[in-house]
Amino acid sequence: MSTTENNENNTEGEAELRQCVQKVLDDYLNDLGEYKPDNLYQLFIAEVEAPLFEAILSYTKGNQSKAAKMLGINRGTLRKKISQYNL
Repeated sequence: MSTTENNENNTEGEAELRQCVQKVLDDYLNDLGEYKPDNLYQLFIAEVEAPLFEAILSYTKGNQSKAAKMLGINRGTLRKKISQYNL
């Protein structure tokens, strides 16, 4: 696969992911009704980050070096997150 094709596939995948996230957020906010939560950013990050790390670790068969590289973070940060989310 050429770099151009790879970039096009990444762009399509990113757009699909963004649309899925947008739909879930819209549904969540609609379900809240009049309730206005505090700390929505932290809630969202925690709810998305944990399954992201779990999925990547599963994909890399627990290889933290590969997982950290895929996530674009260093292994120390990954280990901190693994501990934080009890993964």
